[in-house]
Amino acid sequence: MSTRNLVLLAALALVVFVGLQSVYVVSEKERAIKLRFGEVVAADVSPGLNFKVPFIEVVRKFERRIITLDSDSERFITSEQKGLEVDAYVQWQIDDVRAFYTATSGGDFFRANTILANRINSALRDAFGRRTLREVVSGRAEDEPLSTGTAIEDEGERDRLMREVTSDVDGFARSGLGIRVIDIRVKAIDLPQEVSADVFSRMRSDREQEARLFRSNGEREAEEIRASADRQETVITANAFREAEQIRGEGDAEASRIYSTAYSEDSEFYGFYRSLRAYEDSFGSGGDILLLEPDNDFFRYLQSKGGVLTTDE
Repeated sequence: MSTRNLVLLAALALVVFVGLQSVYVVSEKERAIKLRFGEVVAADVSPGLNFKVPFIEVVRKFERRIITLDSDSERFITSEQKGLEVDAYVQWQIDDVRAFYTATSGGDFFRANTILANRINSALRDAFGRRTLREVVSGRAEDEPLSTGTAIEDEGERDRLMREVTSDVDGFARSGLGIRVIDIRVKAIDLPQEVSADVFSRMRSDREQEARLFRSNGEREAEEIRASADRQETVITANAFREAEQIRGEGDAEASRIYSTAYSEDSEFYGFYRSLRAYEDSFGSGGDILLLEPDNDFFRYLQSKGGVLTTDE
């Protein structure tokens, strides 16, 4: 290969290299700025194919999508001086790429997350310090009604707390970091480890006291039910005995009336019938012995067909 051809090939390679250094592509998921000797000359470059001066201008690209910062648990103090372990997260997005690049010393995401986390902790600390334990845990104020009519007015105390914190942090982030804070949420609120045992012990004591109260009320009601049942049993038994005696008395009276009627119709037959019953009752068993005089009236129906006692035998 001749020297001329080598020169042409080198020139072509140089042109291709310079051309590649002169173009760049920004995707829809990115935001970019153009720098010239460290100075921003174009902020928020539009997506697509773009051009720059090679070796003089530099392009920095940043994430356009939403970024989630999951911070570590922090301890906050309520207005009642009670400690809580709060675990929260924040979602943010670059709003002003020029301000973000300047505020974070060249677009350092770690620095941005550190500054944002400190601001969120400060805002949460102030918000929790103005509220009681019940307000931040249950999500409703002490004297708050259940409903007030509108969506904003009817939100819970925790929703108001997070709205206040989000508004405060978003204002700081927009003006100071070029960041738009989309949402801040509390994932969990726990008691500190050193007081959890005491709280659980107190809760257990309260539940045991309630259980004893329920058992006492149950035993008292059981005694009342048993006493009422015994009283009803006594009344029912007494009424049944009274009715039985009345029925028995009415039956005896009816029997006496029937006997009297039968006796009045045929007194001799009645006397004979009564003597047979007396014989049956007296000689019911084989070992019975009855000593009577021969002329006793007890055997008068055995000694004569007419029932008259005779002494010929």
